Amino acid sequence: MADESIKTAFLEIQGRMIETTRKLKQVQNQIRSKETDKKRSFLTMEELKQVPEDTNVYKSIGKTFVLETKATLMNEQENKFKESETSITALQSSKEYLEKQIAEVENNLRELLQQDPGLARQIMSMNV
Repeated sequence: MADESIKTAFLEIQGRMIETTRKLKQVQNQIRSKETDKKRSFLTMEELKQVPEDTNVYKSIGKTFVLETKATLMNEQENKFKESETSITALQSSKEYLEKQIAEVENNLRELLQQDPGLARQIMSMNV
């Protein structure tokens, strides 16, 4: 009976570990994406700063280019830059939370394996 409850606990911990790891990878990918967006916005702003005010500036919308004022494009890029920064900050805190959860799950797993060394042997004998 105790053996069955330990196996159930192990499977629950394993499921939590898999789910948390998946979420962490997803957050890391979102952070990379937002950092790319932030860099793109920054580089676009830097290039726009070098353009004289009276120059025709075009915005790409799909396959179409639309004439815009330089100020409008600068504002859009600044907003994208700020939005990316706030998103990255929020995602960083999510990442830290998920890393703490993974550490907690690892500790739970260690405790479980210390309680029942036979379970550790069974796990090691499994073909992965």
